[in-house]
This record gives sequence, C-alpha cells and structure tokens, in this order.
Amino acid sequence: MNRYLVMVMRRPHFDPAVVQAHKDFLEGLRAGGRLEMTGPFGDKSGGAYLMRAADMGEALSIAHQDPAHTSGGWDITVYEWDAR
Repeated sequence: MNRYLVMVMRRPHFDPAVVQAHKDFLEGLRAGGRLEMTGPFGDKSGGAYLMRAADMGEALSIAHQDPAHTSGGWDITVYEWDAR
C-alpha cells in the first residue's frame, strides 16, 4: 500500500452541515485501516488526510467518495506522498 495525501480546501459556498458527514467518512477510513492522520488547518480554510491505497486510481476513487467532494463544497487534490 502506498501513502496518499489528500488536500481538502473549502470553497466559499461550502455547506457547514457536510462537515460531520466528512468526519464520519474519515472515521470509516480509520476503522478500515486506511487512514493514518487527519486534521484541519489552523486558519479553517480546509484540511488534509493521509491515507493508504494500492495506487493513485484507488486513492482517487476513495477520495471522491468523501462527502466533502460529493457535496461540491471543497476542492480535493490527491498526491502520492513518499512520507517518512
């Protein structure tokens, strides 16, 4: 499994009601052994999470299921990350 850094940046029209669904999604990833770290940025502009996936295709598929993405209120960018 490779590591992928998922950057989640709020758009001006994001719906605050989706935040809990996003957190629940992340907890599901954690329970499934996919999520290593997660957290918001101090300025509340968004956040990031570090997850494991077999390849970029799988990482994108997982990230695109995030309610932050499906709601259209956040920009999601996924990077393969050789974290140490």
